[in-house]
Amino acid sequence: MASKSKNFQQYRPVAMAAGLGSMLGSGIIVGLSATIPVWQQGLSLTNLQVGIISGALTFAIAFGSLFGGRFAESFGLIKTFNWTNLFYGIGTLVCVFSTNFITLLIGAVIAGITSGCDLPISLTVVSHDAPDNKTSSELVSFTQVFWQVGIFISYFCSFIVSKMGGLLGARVVFVILSAIAIGTWAWRTFSSKLQQFHVEGQQRYAKIAAKKGSINTKSVFKALFGSENSGKLFKFFLAILVFYVGWNLLANTWGQFQTFMLVKANASQSLATGYGIITQLLGLPLVALYAWIAGSKYRNLAFSIGSMVMFIAIAAMAMGGNILWVIMGAIFLYGLGSNFSGEALYKVWTQESFPIEIRSSIQGIINGISRICCALFAFVTPSLVVPSVIKTTMWCFAGIVLVGWGAGLLMIHWQKKYGLE
Repeated sequence: MASKSKNFQQYRPVAMAAGLGSMLGSGIIVGLSATIPVWQQGLSLTNLQVGIISGALTFAIAFGSLFGGRFAESFGLIKTFNWTNLFYGIGTLVCVFSTNFITLLIGAVIAGITSGCDLPISLTVVSHDAPDNKTSSELVSFTQVFWQVGIFISYFCSFIVSKMGGLLGARVVFVILSAIAIGTWAWRTFSSKLQQFHVEGQQRYAKIAAKKGSINTKSVFKALFGSENSGKLFKFFLAILVFYVGWNLLANTWGQFQTFMLVKANASQSLATGYGIITQLLGLPLVALYAWIAGSKYRNLAFSIGSMVMFIAIAAMAMGGNILWVIMGAIFLYGLGSNFSGEALYKVWTQESFPIEIRSSIQGIINGISRICCALFAFVTPSLVVPSVIKTTMWCFAGIVLVGWGAGLLMIHWQKKYGLE
């Protein structure tokens, strides 16, 4: 155990370099949403233009996720990992100097595409460089901490600059994102320690491939439907896809519901927003804890406990959704369960279940499909939160949790069946 813990400490810089990409990913989403009213007023944008920019960002992230693996195949995994965030920084700088709708839209699209590309590629680099599966699981789940940190940084910066006049505050937020992106590019590109990890990882992978052989294809379609391992790979893909799309639909919609439901239950706006920040802060230590659980024998148990807690939270909302303390308790419980049965687990499952030749492509496809589903689902979200249907909506969400729980249990079963545990 001590040796493995030492591995985690030794290789943590790889996870931190990858995690900064996750932080920028959540940063552009939250940063734009938190400042869009300022952009709208300062640039005299119409409501339609605001909707186009927000929707374009979502679909740009989905596009980047879907085709990030292709970029890595064309330019090389490590080279793509190193340079992606420079283009993210260019995109956010375009936003900084935007003077009209078109330039803000272009900047958001560039940042969105590169952000979408970076997630599957950076996680593949982490698992590529890690010396063993346990360390890989710990490092991959550790990157989730940075996603949460990105949310806080964007909200915090938006709050700090909210008193600035005109567009200055919004521009400052995007200057900060640009600085982090360019700093991440410089670290990934010029760090000799990271380059050493990449070289050692490639050598280690080459030895494993020589002994066990590889799937000899970078085509996801051939791997899932035309290889000798296609049966198990397709099962893994389907289980993870169902689990993650369901979880992401809930996570995105829950985020939109949260403040609305608290205010409708007679909470003040400050209490509603403040409670959301507090619950996120309380969740950070749990995300860090999961970095250890992900590589331990308790991961599957934590998954089921997390799913059960999420179901209880949503069921409580369905039964007592108009009572303030019930809503506050449900929000806390949902966040608690989601840390053990959510995005971090999806990342770990994807990285440990597929050959490295197609790993970034698979992760990107699942992430991209999920993003598209969330973007389309957002069109009906407002009709789901009205008081007359909110309880029915919550029971439907509870059903989605059960479906995701079932898909996860199948994933666990198939991993055991095929010797991945």
